[in-house]
Amino acid sequence: MINLGFHGIGPPERELEPDEDQYWIDAARFEELLNAALELPEVRLTFDDGNTSDLSVALPMLVERGLTASFFVIAGRLGQPGSLAADDVRALAEAGMTIGTHGMQHRSWRSLDEEGYREELDEAREVLEAAAGARIDEAACPYGAYDRRALRALKRREFRRVYTVDRRTAGPDDWLQARYVIRHSDTANTVRGFGGESAPRKLTLAAKTTVKRWR
Repeated sequence: MINLGFHGIGPPERELEPDEDQYWIDAARFEELLNAALELPEVRLTFDDGNTSDLSVALPMLVERGLTASFFVIAGRLGQPGSLAADDVRALAEAGMTIGTHGMQHRSWRSLDEEGYREELDEAREVLEAAAGARIDEAACPYGAYDRRALRALKRREFRRVYTVDRRTAGPDDWLQARYVIRHSDTANTVRGFGGESAPRKLTLAAKTTVKRWR
């Protein structure tokens, strides 16, 4: 399974975090990459952060192609300039898209205390469930950061699937789902090449994921 992770599309409508601009692409490039994704044998599409372009740009192109995707929304940004409002989240859900959580404040889930997990996992989930009108059982780790404490916290809360940014393939039914996160330098050929890493490279990537899970 090849999971693709998109972020913002088109001109940003909010102040970006440091280095965040490398994950933004224009609408023409998004369409190019989306069409290339259709050529992959097994692919899932995901979107992080809850930018307004999820609704205004991504959704129409997905619907046009009969595709669905998971949208991981930062609960604390709902209604802020450049971010989805609660009604927008409901519109995505009603269009057949999956809504997941990207936490409350877009901070790393590594080494949080119980109060931090309560805010980032419990409170964020409650806010997003109210917005989506549906159960939230998927999560995406902010910055791809996780450790065994974070994974235990997610499992205790019975999240069905958790996405990372480890650039490797994933088993379709794996609980922890690695993703290829799209950068502005990626092209259609880049996407077509995902999953084609050499055997040694795959072993290295798998080892890195194991280290992250047990640190």
